[in-house]
Amino acid sequence: MRTLSEHILDIAQNSTRAGAKMIEIIVEESKKKDLCSLTISDNGCGMDEETLKQATNPFFTSRTTRKVGLGLPLLKQKAEDAGGSFSLKSEPGKGTKLRAEFQLSNIDRPPMGDIWDTLYLLFLSYRDIQLVYRHVTANGEFSISTSELNEALGDVSWQEKEIRNGIIELIKANLGEIGAAK
Repeated sequence: MRTLSEHILDIAQNSTRAGAKMIEIIVEESKKKDLCSLTISDNGCGMDEETLKQATNPFFTSRTTRKVGLGLPLLKQKAEDAGGSFSLKSEPGKGTKLRAEFQLSNIDRPPMGDIWDTLYLLFLSYRDIQLVYRHVTANGEFSISTSELNEALGDVSWQEKEIRNGIIELIKANLGEIGAAK
């Protein structure tokens, strides 16, 4: 995973596998503080204390289909390599919250990547989950959610080319308007 978008996709998929019906993704950028933070919260099944301790070990996974779990360990390493930090909190039955911080100007900070494509894919795949994305910069804030899209689009197929392009352009334009980092 080379971009924050890829990490967001991986973590959101983990959240849905954990039974989450609500996922909130917040990206905050502050040039003044030289900080970029990613916070992802969900209301999934959560992790017990032992699983939480092992979650950033690349040789641990709760999945039975493979023996390694690289998503969280890689995100933690990237945050720390970019002069930042990583924290993970979870409680069984209540959900999980992770926060990764990066020095915004650090050469090792992963780029955002094509977040518009990632969000479109998540919205399309999980229309029945309350997924909220919020991006904050000094120039303003942009947010979008499945409930807003469901309300605006009704029963229209989100896979239609015009709808897909419209959602992607809406995200791109709004992120550009607030000067989000790439």
